[in-house]
Amino acid sequence: MADPLIDWEALHRAAVQVAGRAYAPYSHFPVGAAGLAADGRLVVGCNVENAAYGVDLCAECGLISSLVAGGGGPLVAFCCVDRAGEIIMPCGRCRQLLWEHGGPQLRVETPLGVQLMSEVLPQAFDAGALAPRAAGEGASR
Repeated sequence: MADPLIDWEALHRAAVQVAGRAYAPYSHFPVGAAGLAADGRLVVGCNVENAAYGVDLCAECGLISSLVAGGGGPLVAFCCVDRAGEIIMPCGRCRQLLWEHGGPQLRVETPLGVQLMSEVLPQAFDAGALAPRAAGEGASR
């Protein structure tokens, strides 16, 4: 599944580097994320915690914010690491963010190897699920 045009080692290095900038004084679990945009941009993010735990920002949130602020476009590759540089999986909320900005063909480095986002988040909820409801169509329950 690995794409020879994607430099997974460079993505991993960028994720490890940005994990070193994480603000994680409460969990002591720094996370770094790196992604490759379709236009070739490298985007990164790290987790930013808060004393009010519910307003923490995951590394993936920072990455997506950077992607959008830099001009948007789809992600084509993504990886996420912990403080030791080990590949970790995004949480459910972050998988949804990644789906929105990478879609089913986004390649995600996982502990089991590179997988498509459609494998990481099967039966994803996206804008396509909203369209019939917005038009007043769809099955009633």
